[in-house]
Amino acid sequence: MGASLSLVPLIDYFARREFLAAGLRPHSVTLPYPDGGSTGTCTVHYWAPAGEPRLPPLLLIHGFGPRATWQWRCQVGPLSRQFHVIVPDLLGFGGSSWDSPSAPPPSEATQAAALAALLDSVEGLKGKRVAVAGTSYGGFVAYWLARAAGPRRVGPVVIASSDLLKTAADDRAFLKRAGEGWSGAHELLLPAEPAAMRRLMEMAVHRPPPAMMTPDFVLRDFIQKLFMDNREQLTHLFKGITVGTDKFQVTPLSQEVLIVWGEHDQLFPVDKAYSIQRSLDGNARVEIIKKTGHAPQLEDPARFNNIMLDFLTPMAARSI
Repeated sequence: MGASLSLVPLIDYFARREFLAAGLRPHSVTLPYPDGGSTGTCTVHYWAPAGEPRLPPLLLIHGFGPRATWQWRCQVGPLSRQFHVIVPDLLGFGGSSWDSPSAPPPSEATQAAALAALLDSVEGLKGKRVAVAGTSYGGFVAYWLARAAGPRRVGPVVIASSDLLKTAADDRAFLKRAGEGWSGAHELLLPAEPAAMRRLMEMAVHRPPPAMMTPDFVLRDFIQKLFMDNREQLTHLFKGITVGTDKFQVTPLSQEVLIVWGEHDQLFPVDKAYSIQRSLDGNARVEIIKKTGHAPQLEDPARFNNIMLDFLTPMAARSI
């Protein structure tokens, strides 16, 4: 009986309920695939309120792993009271996909270009200045979008738990923190076995659930639903990451930037927040949230939301 139990639909239900209660509704749009030549297309699924925005727009970009609704479920309610919140699934995640098999896997630049096209397609948003927040991998995309679109299109930027300066040495240090027995970072970040999933949870969350609450059959279900059903696309996406290569050079942004980090992040250690601040000419504001790991927006949502609102609300008021 236990092996047939699945928590994923239950978590999905409650996450979607948070989005619906915040006034967001699911939408999808078909767009030209940025790297697909003249024939390739992509489908972008996203959540947003219906109709033209009456509040300043805010784009929330998720990271690798759980769905966008899971990662931002604690933010959409408080933020939607002051912002027109748009939460997309990045290409290869959730309901977003691409149908250009000959195209290279989506890089952060490709994801950013798809989001720029999405914003232009949403009713009432074409040409409007949009605030952007991204967590983990989503922070890579948020940075690229802000740099490519420029300050007239993208306003204030929030980079959360996202090591824009990640290198191969950082990957080796990550594996050392994870302990022996792992062949590469992909083995943990795209887990295929319960042991890898459990270790990822231990490293991602400051206070992970005890092992007795995460038996192997529960972890296998999460792995199947989150990492195996679309594993081929996720593997392509992982290979398409350009952070740490010549294709992803961090330079200062013209926009105001907030960097948010969990004090006990074991995926991207907290000192990287200050390294990124220095790479942005020291102009970014840094906020460290105590007693949290790689997902402070879920581990201490009240503090995370207050920091976001304190940063974004005055700028949104000035832009109206």
